[in-house]
Amino acid sequence: MDPRHIHTHAFGQLTDVERDRPEMWRFWQALPPKGRIGILFGSWYTDPILQRVVGAYKRARYEQRLEDIRRFERMLVSEGALLLKFWFHLSKKAQKKRMKELSRDKDTAWRVTPDDWKRFEHYDECVDVCEDALRETSSGEAPWNVIEGSDHEYRSLTAGRLLEDALKSRLAGTRPAIAPPTPPAPPPIDGRTLLKSFDYKRALKRPAYSRKLASLQRDLNLLTRSKKMAQRSLVMVFEGMDAAGKGSTIRRMTQAMDARFYRVIPVAAPTDEERAQPYLWRFWRHVPRQGRAVILDRSWYDR
Repeated sequence: MDPRHIHTHAFGQLTDVERDRPEMWRFWQALPPKGRIGILFGSWYTDPILQRVVGAYKRARYEQRLEDIRRFERMLVSEGALLLKFWFHLSKKAQKKRMKELSRDKDTAWRVTPDDWKRFEHYDECVDVCEDALRETSSGEAPWNVIEGSDHEYRSLTAGRLLEDALKSRLAGTRPAIAPPTPPAPPPIDGRTLLKSFDYKRALKRPAYSRKLASLQRDLNLLTRSKKMAQRSLVMVFEGMDAAGKGSTIRRMTQAMDARFYRVIPVAAPTDEERAQPYLWRFWRHVPRQGRAVILDRSWYDR
């Protein structure tokens, strides 16, 4: 394959920048645009599996991470991405044999670290956890391809054939079956809706408004500067009809906040770079780090 069309990313320990953002943020940054292929070595499965193996995650937390992964993959496929998942497997005996062979040769011993041997001690626990991940996340739109990894020629040819077949099928127009979304709730029997139920005659007199505004701006300023805010991030989404007051409300809020704390993102028509990515990519790239805020003037609802 032409390397100009391939983006390869190897994920290791979280960086400080990544640790301050949602768990999937760093993978969103690595998604290839349309017309390109992304190869991810270490993926959104690595951390939840390791956390479960070492006991940092209880069952409920692990299952929640797997559900987050299913939702993420479903979204990617719905946006038109071809998602191929390869699981290279070795038996415990084969893995131990390979690690010993590499360790005995001075030219390859560097490939087996003390951490690799520590992880090998948890082989059985790892297999149990991985079985759960494979079973729970192999879906019609994003199935797992499990490949026996002891023979490098078989492993390489199998992965190559699966990639070739998948590309041919997609270019021929075949799309995976995606489970339909939950249908919307039926309209209310009495015809009353959220927007029709508001009292649009409510108003504040100017003196009362000025007093309340000053008090609320003070509270907002103190909250954004609190120590607890340093462990949280804030996303404010403003949507509504034109001329309904989104811009003026944002100005009142930003008057109370330190300019170093927030960014205002005016959402307009997507750029060519944004059109080449899944729709939510252009919003995920603006997710703030902990201790910071982003104000979206229009949002992902606008489309």
